[in-house]
Amino acid sequence: MTITTGKKKEKIDRLSELAARDDERGVSLWQEAFRRLRRNPAAIIGAVILVLFVLVAVVGPFFVPYGPTDAIGIREGVVKSGQGLIPGSSGDHWFGYDHQGRDVFSRMIVGARQTLLVGVVSTLIGLAVGALIGGVAGAAAGLGGRWGRAVDTALMRVIDMMLALPSLLLAVSIAALLGASLTTVMIAVGVVSVPVFARLLRGSMISQANSDYVLAATSLGVKKSKIAITHVVPNSLAPVIVQATLTLATAIIEAAALSFLGLGNPDTAVPEWGVMLADAQPYLGIRPGLAIYPAVAIIITALGFTLLGEAMREALDPKLRK
Repeated sequence: MTITTGKKKEKIDRLSELAARDDERGVSLWQEAFRRLRRNPAAIIGAVILVLFVLVAVVGPFFVPYGPTDAIGIREGVVKSGQGLIPGSSGDHWFGYDHQGRDVFSRMIVGARQTLLVGVVSTLIGLAVGALIGGVAGAAAGLGGRWGRAVDTALMRVIDMMLALPSLLLAVSIAALLGASLTTVMIAVGVVSVPVFARLLRGSMISQANSDYVLAATSLGVKKSKIAITHVVPNSLAPVIVQATLTLATAIIEAAALSFLGLGNPDTAVPEWGVMLADAQPYLGIRPGLAIYPAVAIIITALGFTLLGEAMREALDPKLRK
């Protein structure tokens, strides 16, 4: 009996090794994907944009020339918004002043950190909750039998109801219920992305559940829970990682939209690109640059995430592997 058990364990270990091993004649999926990304101009442009954005967001606030809340323009008497006097760019103030006499360039740099924080945290919320729901549904549907399919059906009906609502409308509804704050924006944008991650991971896991290595492991008596956790889930994460990159772009835009609608951080002294865009609306005729600067920053940052995400999706597509 001991010898038989030992052989069975050796077979299971061997199976796990073969399931994780890539073709010896080639390279792994991630290595080949990285090679493709290095040859993709869109991926390079997206990566450069993101590296610059992260550097500005993380390091930039320590080197801003003026405090983001310092009303130097009003103190110096050069800004009189009530009289339509808001000076533009100059040698000392590259982006000029805002309506409260604050240096716009400094506020843009500090606002990048808030924008990055909202985008990353909201994406992580959606990824964590969506992966949990999608992982349970995918394991139940692919390996759970009749009762598993019932669990999968119940979870997916909830996800379908969330998908039935427009994403921005759902985010606005959540933000209105929770009250205006930076945390509210993160939660609202994160909840909106939950259905996407859930359905994507579920579909990928169901596809993996029909693979030969799962059938072989099942025939050897490996527990289905172990198969799901150690093999099916890791092999299903590639499309989810790509989607997380694309969701970051959407999260930044939706967070800016909520802030623009007045559902973001009520403290307007804290720079955030969406809030800056909203504050600039009454002064478009006087200083259109107050709206152009944050709008362009949002567009370029979202473009960087989108370019890199699409390039990653193409690089990881098994149909394009040679």
